[in-house]
Amino acid sequence: MSTQPATAPLLIACALGIEHLALRTGDRGGAGGPVTLLRTGMGPKAAQRSVTRRLADPALAGAAVLATGFCAGLAPGMHPGDLVVAEETRDPDGTVPCAETDLLVKELVRAVPGRTVHTGPLTGSDHVVRGHERSELLATGAIAVDMESAATLLGAVRAGERPVAAVRVVVDAPQHELVRIGTVRGGISAFRVLRSVLPAFYEWHRSLLLPRR
Repeated sequence: MSTQPATAPLLIACALGIEHLALRTGDRGGAGGPVTLLRTGMGPKAAQRSVTRRLADPALAGAAVLATGFCAGLAPGMHPGDLVVAEETRDPDGTVPCAETDLLVKELVRAVPGRTVHTGPLTGSDHVVRGHERSELLATGAIAVDMESAATLLGAVRAGERPVAAVRVVVDAPQHELVRIGTVRGGISAFRVLRSVLPAFYEWHRSLLLPRR
């Protein structure tokens, strides 16, 4: 049986103000337990520091942590508005496996019908990745990159054993490089998708609260 209490909370972490706005104005109904939405700030150091500090709150003891927001797709054929469910996150400080990814994929397909969902490793970077760096990261097996997910999940598991996951919306892809979020169709599309994903996150969280045999 699971040792998680029935009221185990969920911490959803994002970095940017526009990501926070999308999540804050999305569907907030249907949560399976207490939910905290945290804006960490940009970059791996800010993300890990912010999550570690927030998880020190006794009210978030044992909280599940889900990192989300926008990302850059690495694989050919990816488009803005596609979704990435990380099987694991990677950066130079370590690799963190993600929990219940199959369920996340299923619920995202339901929450955002018509959008492609990609699964695979999500790698971290300390800067915006462009040009030849994409192909170099793709060669490592990663399918997408962002600056905060890996650091967020590493900070979360270092703060205590807990389920973690990362779901990102592609805003920038090899054939669709984006200069500024929100100024072109791809950025607007990604924003709308991010507004729609909360029900899938809540179903993932609810599944973690069910008894395990």
